[in-house]
Order: sequence, then structure tokens, then C-alpha cells
Amino acid sequence: MSNDLKAQKRRKFEGVYEQLRLELVNHMKTENMPLDAVEWYRRNLDHNVPGGKLNRGMSVVDSVEILKGRPLTEDEYFKSAVLGWCIEFLQAFFLVSDDMMDKSITRRGQPCWYRVEGVGDIAINDSFMLEGAIYHLLRKYFRSEPYYVHLLEQFHETTFQTEMGQLVDLITAPEGSVDLNKFSLKKHAFIVQYKTAYYSFYLSIALALRMCCVPESYVVRGETVRPYDVALSILLPLGEYFQTQDDFLDYAGTPEQIGKVGTDIVDNKCAWPINVALGVATAEQRAVLDANYGRKDWEKEKLVKKVYEAMGMRERYRVYEDGAKEKLDAMIAAVPEPAEGEVQGVVLRRKVFTAFLDKIYKRTK
Repeated sequence: MSNDLKAQKRRKFEGVYEQLRLELVNHMKTENMPLDAVEWYRRNLDHNVPGGKLNRGMSVVDSVEILKGRPLTEDEYFKSAVLGWCIEFLQAFFLVSDDMMDKSITRRGQPCWYRVEGVGDIAINDSFMLEGAIYHLLRKYFRSEPYYVHLLEQFHETTFQTEMGQLVDLITAPEGSVDLNKFSLKKHAFIVQYKTAYYSFYLSIALALRMCCVPESYVVRGETVRPYDVALSILLPLGEYFQTQDDFLDYAGTPEQIGKVGTDIVDNKCAWPINVALGVATAEQRAVLDANYGRKDWEKEKLVKKVYEAMGMRERYRVYEDGAKEKLDAMIAAVPEPAEGEVQGVVLRRKVFTAFLDKIYKRTK
């Protein structure tokens, strides 16, 4: 896809946000909110919801089009975009609160919301209002749809799963309290799946399947297919691969390449490289890691990176990435696709997954 086409698709998607913002701000007015509160809410929305890569939200639109196998009608586009923006609202809710927990400074090239002058701890309530907007929008645009309850359940379940992952992450790797004995690749996989994969990968596809009224199961050539289970079985390891890429790039990428200074080592993150290192470290290397990981000292970070390099971390990642891609390719190829006319209605398509995988394989930023 050309850069011009990508920009055009993004602008169209952003246009739906303008409509949703107007709806939400007008709702505040109908609730007789004071004008300064209405303006505060508008600022909250504009600071925190748009501005990211929007991959999660736009993936809903792309997936609905793939599943239907044709261009979307105006109404289909709008409804799929609303669901996409609901994911972006969920992301904003997570990030506003996460930045406070992590005491982060900037987000998307601007101050974190809680650090904006006059905001402070009000950001806690603002994050709740970002989450509440999801259910207002779902009720307004989907209440008459047969899949409305499925949408509600999916957002509630995914939110709870993400919060579970956040809890394990926070108690496993608190800043200023380093205990590498708490780390393991198993725990890393749990944190990644619950904190990232459910809402960043599975949610987009699950919402697209629901909007297309894909049934819980159907039969292809005598085999019962459960599309939601199949999607989950592929998208969780896909999300784990994506986060492992992020972890590796935080260590190995340059600021010019990844758009930020990597801080996982100094922030005591339970990231993929440290967990790999702990599994293969000599006693001497382990002592270096114990003494230097998770310290707010860039010289100590260099010592940790030196251990990574000595272990051949880049080659270990290359082997991991090739293996992950091979595994995912095999899982996607195994998704049963019916012959034309064999199954009534919309069914799961392999292209939904290849579209995701093609975007992230061998990415460098």
C-alpha cells in the first residue's frame, strides 16, 4: 500500500473521531455539565485519544472488509470505525492511568496527561471517563444490533484481562525494587498476553467477527470450526511476538530508528532480553546483571548491554523471530476455509491474520 493511500485511509478514520467527539461533548451538555467541565472533557479527549498509530482501531475496519470480501457500505464503514475508535478509547484509558503508575514524562511526543498544567490527579477520573465513553458509544450505535451484548462482554472481559496483566507486571518488576529471581520467560509470556495481546490483537478481530455475525461454530468439510477460539489461538502468540519485538528493539534499536530512547533496562522491565539472559548467564554474568539491571544509571545500563552482546542476544533474537514466524505461518495455513457456498454467511479468513503478520514481521521501529 502506498504512503498516499495509507494517509488517505487514516484521514477517513480520523474523520469518524470528529463525529464521535462531537457526540460525546454534546452528551456532556445534555447532562447540564458546566461549560468549564465540558471544555475539560473535550481537552481530555483530544489530548489522549487520537495521535497514536491507530493500528488497533483501523484493524477493525480492515478486518470487516476482509471478512465480507468486498468494499464496505457507508454504514458498515462507520460502524466498524466506531468499534475501532472504541478500542482507541480503551487504549487511552489504559495509557493515562499507566503513565501515572509508571511516573512517565511524555507520551506520543507531548507531556503525559497527568503532567499537563492543572491536571495532576484529576487524570485518574479522566481515565475513567475515557472508559465510560466506550459504553456510551456502544449503546448509541449498536443497541439494536443482535450482537450488542457480545460487544459489551468483549470490552469488559478484555479490560479485565489487561488489568490482570498490568497487576502481574507491576508486582513483578516494581521500579526501585529489583529482584531478578521474580523474572522468567513464562511470566514474561503471561504479562505480554494479558497486558498486550488480548486488547492489541484479539479484540480487533473479535469485534470484526461479531459485527459480521460470524457464528460460534460452523462445519467445513466435516470439521467443526470455532472461529473465536481459532482466532485467539493465533492472535495471542502473534501479540507475544509483537511485544518481544518491542522488547528487543528497546535494547537494540537506536533512538532515530524507534523514535524514543530505550529505557527497559533502567526501568527494571520484565522484558524478553533479560529473561533470555537469565536463562543462559554464567555465574559471573548473573552477578553483573544483579548489580546493574533496573538502576537509574546509564553507565550500569551499558554493562547490562555488554552482557547481552557477549551472549549473542541479536542472534538469539533472529532465531526466535524466524521460529515465531514459521509457527504462525503454519497456524494460519491450518485455518479451514470453506469452498464457495459450503457455509452460509461470513466465516473466518486466513487473510485476517496474514494482514496483521505482514505488518509486523521484521519491523525495525
